[in-house]
Amino acid sequence: QVRLVESGGGLVQAGGSLRLSCAASGRTFSSYAMGWFRQVPGKEREFVSSISRSGGNTYYAHSVEGRFTISRDNVKNTVYLQMISLKPEDTALYYCAAYSRTGYTPTEYDPPGEYDSWGQGTQVTVSS
Repeated sequence: QVRLVESGGGLVQAGGSLRLSCAASGRTFSSYAMGWFRQVPGKEREFVSSISRSGGNTYYAHSVEGRFTISRDNVKNTVYLQMISLKPEDTALYYCAAYSRTGYTPTEYDPPGEYDSWGQGTQVTVSS
């Protein structure tokens, strides 16, 4: 399994921007599709975005489409989530996750349990 470490979270005012990073260990990063999820206390983990192994295909939750952009660098073993026009409802603990099933990129319809590895999360707080 790949080890994942998120960073880049913080406190930002509504309308602001943040870029989250997720650094992966190991030499097989490019063999994983990657996803970003978020969770607030008392609620289920929510799909945010995913990206294929090559980076050529991306998927977004409706709530973030047009504001968030997922990307990856397979040389740096890192996946990113650029977030703009942040809203208070974006406040959550953000996790990245690795998906190993070959020939498929997970979408919002694939549950978190389908992912193989998770990071520890990075907190994003958007003040109004």
